Amino acid sequence: MPASRPKTPGDPLHPRATGPLRSFGRIKSRAIKPLQAALFDTLMPQVRLPDPSAGPIDVASLMPGAAEAWLEIGFGGGEHLAAQAAAHPDALMIGCEPFLNGVASALRHIDEGDLKNVRLHADDARAVVEALPDAALDRIMILFPDPWHKARHNKRRLIQPAFAADLARVLKTGGRLRFVTDWKDYAGWALERFLATPGLVWTADEAADWRIAPADHVVTRYEEKRLGDTDPLFLEFEKV
Repeated sequence: MPASRPKTPGDPLHPRATGPLRSFGRIKSRAIKPLQAALFDTLMPQVRLPDPSAGPIDVASLMPGAAEAWLEIGFGGGEHLAAQAAAHPDALMIGCEPFLNGVASALRHIDEGDLKNVRLHADDARAVVEALPDAALDRIMILFPDPWHKARHNKRRLIQPAFAADLARVLKTGGRLRFVTDWKDYAGWALERFLATPGLVWTADEAADWRIAPADHVVTRYEEKRLGDTDPLFLEFEKV
């Protein structure tokens, strides 16, 4: 792994190591394959999102002329992010993922697909959202975030009232937020907090709306593992 890789909140020298509680688990597992590791030096500098700690992020400058701007929080191995980018080449796709093996996988997908509309942040998404201006995004997708299903760990969950409010802030009117989980408790937790967030309206009318995957959903390897206690639950919200 190149020594220049971006540090994550789990690193003792990271500037935000004493910041908010980490909402994700491990940041690295097995050794990253040489070809993928090389992409951190060659491709990552081209697709890296500006450092959110340096000030507000000018979304329009990231891909001039983009029809829309999307954000995927916790893109895992990058399959979903890459597929959406390929399906919507006129939309800017911002992806945040602190798990370095996942970032390496996403770089491979970007390279193999010759995707020009993806920008990556290899760290905590909360800093990116905080640095985005109001009404900057058309869509936000949060797929299978770490559930922290033990009650004493719930405070580490990504979806908290303050963060939900920040997500609503950066969505345009009419913009959509999709939250997907395979843990019943987390679905209820997230629904309660999103419903309490001014500006967000749940779009579901019947059970099929949260039990059946939306037409544009992309199934990932993680989803296929069925690690939760329920089939995936799809919660969709609109900014009003």
